[in-house]
Amino acid sequence: MTSSLPKAIVFDWDNTLIDSWISIHHALSVTFEEMGMIPWTLEEAKDRVRASARESFPKIFGDKTEAATRVFYDTYEARHLDVLTPLPHAKELLEFLVSKGIYLSIVSNKKGYILRKEVSKLGWDIFFQNIIGANDAEKDKPDPMVMDLALMDSGIISDKHVWFVGDTDIDLQCAHNSTCYPVLIRPEPPKNDEFIDCKPALHFRSCSEMQTFLSSKR
Repeated sequence: MTSSLPKAIVFDWDNTLIDSWISIHHALSVTFEEMGMIPWTLEEAKDRVRASARESFPKIFGDKTEAATRVFYDTYEARHLDVLTPLPHAKELLEFLVSKGIYLSIVSNKKGYILRKEVSKLGWDIFFQNIIGANDAEKDKPDPMVMDLALMDSGIISDKHVWFVGDTDIDLQCAHNSTCYPVLIRPEPPKNDEFIDCKPALHFRSCSEMQTFLSSKR
């Protein structure tokens, strides 16, 4: 277990720092219906939504991918800024990390321009040095090249002194692929048969629990 503060922390965005399931599930449901498919339930969406749209939509919608992508983003962008909901104590955690001089970035599989709109809407762009979304790199998370952008101009190399913090397997895979320190943050602890090839080094149930843990480090 780490005994000192990390040099940098790269955060996932959706359902790591904000609760975005209302917007994502609504846009997916409209898209499935428009494509003549049965929508996923909220629980199914939570279980299946991982990769970026450019990675996942061709597998879901096949030759309807272009139309499905257009419907999804048109629907999502129509309301996402109105229902942005930070997770409890997320802002306090970010303020604490900045006060400790820790370099912060975001890597998300949400389209980059949409991600940056959301971060700016909350006034949180002051916390982050780089905000990297889908399509900003040649490949999306979990490909390690996104970490090159996340740490760009920092002088920090991607190693165990850099935490990647997220709520899904794809975040932990990205951490392992880029030799970072993998940190899971979600209410439920990892199950025994979960994350077989990408185990988290730490698990926090909430942003406040993560802050409490780091408060004891130097």
